Amino acid sequence: MSATSLLLQLIVILSTARICGWVLRHVGQPSVVGEMAAGLMLGPVVMGALFPSLHAQLFSKSHLEGLSSLSTVGLVLFMFVVGLELRSTQGVRAQLKAAGYVGALSVIVPMVLGIAISPALHPALAPAGVGFWPFALFMAAALSITAFPVMARILKDRGLTRTPFGQLSLGAAAVVDVFAWILLALVVALAGAGEGYMGLVKTTGGVAVLLAVLFFGLKPAFAWLLRTRAPDGEPSTTEMASLMIGLLVCAMATEWLHLHAVFGAFLFGACLPRDDRLLSSLTQRIEPISIVVLMPLFFALAGLGTTSNAFSGASIGAMLLIVAVASIGKLAGGAIGARMAGYGWRDSFATGSLMNARGLMELIVMKIGLDAGLIGPELFTMLLVMALVTTAMTGPLINLVMGREKTSPVTEAEAEAEAHARAKP
Repeated sequence: MSATSLLLQLIVILSTARICGWVLRHVGQPSVVGEMAAGLMLGPVVMGALFPSLHAQLFSKSHLEGLSSLSTVGLVLFMFVVGLELRSTQGVRAQLKAAGYVGALSVIVPMVLGIAISPALHPALAPAGVGFWPFALFMAAALSITAFPVMARILKDRGLTRTPFGQLSLGAAAVVDVFAWILLALVVALAGAGEGYMGLVKTTGGVAVLLAVLFFGLKPAFAWLLRTRAPDGEPSTTEMASLMIGLLVCAMATEWLHLHAVFGAFLFGACLPRDDRLLSSLTQRIEPISIVVLMPLFFALAGLGTTSNAFSGASIGAMLLIVAVASIGKLAGGAIGARMAGYGWRDSFATGSLMNARGLMELIVMKIGLDAGLIGPELFTMLLVMALVTTAMTGPLINLVMGREKTSPVTEAEAEAEAHARAKP
């Protein structure tokens, strides 16, 4: 692939993402929804149908390797910043039990519903040779996903990252990711792909080892390095290189464990010292390029795997069923979990609304299912539409539940105080 072709792809993708983001912001949607819509528009469903020759030439399979690598780097950098912004350890511990309730129910309810609708979907949408239970368990995993990075983008765009329900939702989404990825590893094992059941053992054991290394090894090491070499919160080039190497090693470790690189990036960011000056410095250096330039590439790549067959005949009914079940499962599971943890109905429904955002992680799960042969392009397209619709629902639902006056940021101290109050028996 020539540099000219890659640069042209970048120009087309970024221009389309900016235009879609600008249009959707005028109807109250965050820019990330515009980037997801841009990915669908750049795929065969829209651009491929309107300009087939141009689409085939611009996005031929031989020209996609560079885009795929760049998109992975963008996701890793963004999730590193999200991990950094996970505030004080006390606040996280105070909300751990509540996040467990929300995370568990946000997985269990959609899983049950996903298995329940699978008998209606399997005959028409499962690829030849895929048994019912591998297909049903994949649907359970796909419907139980919450997009951690997309949720973080929505909270950041609205200034809600440090609100009680915002921090609760971020913590619960981390719990959901662990459950969903372990389930996905089991599904791939049942399908006879990947590394079988040994892959499942490697994933669960590897996560435990990685957490121990991060929080008992790397965390004190980097705390000492930054305290002695960057006491003002401004890392030099040498310290930045050390941080990037640590980040990439953690991302590579979770990629090897089949948890995707973004999970390791988030954990590495979360293990660094809680220093607002360091956070500000790293955010200013890293976030703009990852959000503006690199993240839209992943949505574009997802859009290239879609097919127009999903928008005709009985497929439309199946698509509507998937969207309805996915939405009900996440909204109900998240709201009930938050309510059980002692939150009011407003915060509980706001949490359920945030758990319904799927975007990015849903696309990763879909791609794994497609590569493993568990689903075909038609169901892949339906799940992409579901991810787009449920993510687009998040903002309006929060406004509806909380009211405009309630969707304003609170201070870190206020968030911690409320978290502690809710954690007390």
